[in-house]
Amino acid sequence: MSTTTTDGLEDIVATHSQICDVDGKLGKLTYFGVDIHDLANFSSFEETAYLLWHGHLPTKTQLEELTEQLYAQRTLPGPILDLMRLFPTTTLPMDVVRTTVSALAAFDPDPSNRSAEANYQRAIRLTALFPTIVTSWESIRHGREPVAPLPGSAHAANLLYMLTGSIPDAYTTHVMDVALILHADHELNASTFAARVTAGTLADMYASVTSAIGALSGPLHGGANEQVMRMLLQIGEVNKAEAFIRDALEKKQRIMGFGHRVYRTEDPRATHLRAMSQELGIRANDTRWYEMSHIIEGAVKTQKGLNANVDFYSASVYYMLGIPIDQDTPIFACSRISGWTAHILEQYANNRLIRPRAEYSGPKVTPYVPIGQREA
Repeated sequence: MSTTTTDGLEDIVATHSQICDVDGKLGKLTYFGVDIHDLANFSSFEETAYLLWHGHLPTKTQLEELTEQLYAQRTLPGPILDLMRLFPTTTLPMDVVRTTVSALAAFDPDPSNRSAEANYQRAIRLTALFPTIVTSWESIRHGREPVAPLPGSAHAANLLYMLTGSIPDAYTTHVMDVALILHADHELNASTFAARVTAGTLADMYASVTSAIGALSGPLHGGANEQVMRMLLQIGEVNKAEAFIRDALEKKQRIMGFGHRVYRTEDPRATHLRAMSQELGIRANDTRWYEMSHIIEGAVKTQKGLNANVDFYSASVYYMLGIPIDQDTPIFACSRISGWTAHILEQYANNRLIRPRAEYSGPKVTPYVPIGQREA
């Protein structure tokens, strides 16, 4: 096979998509042409999800209709909660999310219906249920009953309420909402590509999303912000950050949360998360996590020429929102489910089985040797 090969499919264009455009040279991210900065400043997660699913921003009536549909789908089936209670309390949250989403297929109200409308309803259902899955496990693994969804609340507020048991204030809700918008989609990242590969076989939406969750669970994709926060906790104090990062760089240790396969300038999502990290610290009268992050960012930028990506400041933002560190990636999934399902719907609408080739690099001819003649 005489083709050009690229390890990791770097810069290989695998499909046409109208959903998300990442301009790495300009550091620009858009969903159906709408700039991520405009969405972060003026939109809501619900409106952003509608945009990803439909290709245009909703009218007031369309947004209200979607919001009501999300409200109605937030409650997990009783047998699913019973299943979750069977897991050892040491089970990793992402493993719980993966298994629970797969099990939800058994409770689909119309499993044989593969129409575009039925799949759109599944997208709404899964998006509504992800925060319930994540927060229910947080309660169950600590021996508490899950917190029921908060009637009539926005997606971000409901997520924080079910996680903490307290109604969040307006600013905290705003921060969570923006974080969900920023993480909603990012073109053909590993998990989205996994979802499209599975959907390309015409597997159902639950199977496709389960594939995406598996890809997201890896530390090179969704787990980076967890590692960033563990690093900040290890440093502990602002006055230790400079020495820590200098030593780490001298030892050529990898600092998570920097660099990106696509962006050659600042990740536009990091711009908003940096500002929110600082503001959350000021409001809490505890800016150490932001200050440490700022010192580390400056050192890595100066010495390695690498910019902070979406994971770096999301670590301190999530931590100050009261999100347990090992729930960072599941919270990421609570946002990215909107993008995953948008890509699955797009794949179904114009499907072609995704079947790339591999450049063979093994031996050309290997004679078969009977087992009795083989040397140990």
